[in-house]
Amino acid sequence: MLNVGVIIKLEPDFSEGNVSYNSDGTLNRAETKNILGPHSAIACNAAFYCKVKYGARISIGTMGPPIAESALKQAQVLTDAEELNLYSDRLFAGADTLATAEVLKNGVEKMFGADKMDIVFSGHRASDGETGQTGPQTAWKLGYTFLGNVMDFDIDLDRKVIVAKRLISLQGMDTIIEEIECPLPVFITIDPSYKSAFSTVSQRLGANKYSKQGRKKSENYAQFLKTYDSQKLDLDPKLVGLPGSPTIVYRVERIPRAKTNRKTAIIDPSNPDNLTPVVTKIIEIARGK
Repeated sequence: MLNVGVIIKLEPDFSEGNVSYNSDGTLNRAETKNILGPHSAIACNAAFYCKVKYGARISIGTMGPPIAESALKQAQVLTDAEELNLYSDRLFAGADTLATAEVLKNGVEKMFGADKMDIVFSGHRASDGETGQTGPQTAWKLGYTFLGNVMDFDIDLDRKVIVAKRLISLQGMDTIIEEIECPLPVFITIDPSYKSAFSTVSQRLGANKYSKQGRKKSENYAQFLKTYDSQKLDLDPKLVGLPGSPTIVYRVERIPRAKTNRKTAIIDPSNPDNLTPVVTKIIEIARGK
C-alpha cells in the first residue's frame, strides 16, 4: 500500500482585492476571503494520480484556523482522501515558514496513525508568501529526500523507488529537465506545469469512480476530519508561532483591487435587431478596427 500525504494551504483570494491584516502585520484570515491555494490544488492532482494508478491512500493536512476546514473539504473533492487533518492552535498564529514547517512535520508523522508516508506532496509555493520555503523546510525536518519543481513522475512499487522529471536551472538556463531516481520516502513540491495523464481506459474509469467518491465524501467531510492542537502534536511552544519565527515583518501594504477594463451588456436574443450591433462589433474587432 502506498501512503501519500498532501500539505495544502488556505490562501487569500487576491482576486477580490480585500485583504485584512492584524496590527502586528500578520494576515487576518478570519476577515479575508479565502480559497484552496491554486498550487495546493495541483499537489492534490498529483496525489489523486497516485490513487488512480497505484491505489494509494491519501491523507491531507493543513495548518490554520478552524475556517481552514473549507480547504480540506475542497481538497477531498480533488483527491478522494481517506483522512483530513487540521493543525489549529492560537499558538501557531503569526508563524513564518520555519515555524510552519515544525507544525507540518509533526502533523505528517501522525498521518494514518503514524504510518510512514511514502510521498508527501505540496504546492510549488503559496500565493500569500511566494517564498517556496515551507516545502523544503518540512522535508528537511522530516528527514525526507526533497525533490522540487517536479513536473512528472512514476513509481516502482516493488523497488520502492520514484523516477521524477523536474525543472532545474543550469549554467544560466532555467528550462533544463532533469530525470532523477531516488528511494522512498520523498517530499515533492509540484511544478505548476504538472498535468495528470490517465493513458488507459481502466485509469480513466478509475479516475471517474474516485472523483465521484471524493465529491460524495466531501458532503460529510467532518467524519474524516481530525483536529490537532500543539499538545496533540507534541510541539514545543518555543518552536511555533511568533516565538518560533525568526522572520521579522517590516511592513505590509494593502493590495489594491485590480482595475476592470471590461463592460458587460445583456442582449435579448429574441429580437434579431438586438444582435446586429453585436455582430457588427465582432466584425470590426476581427478586422482590427
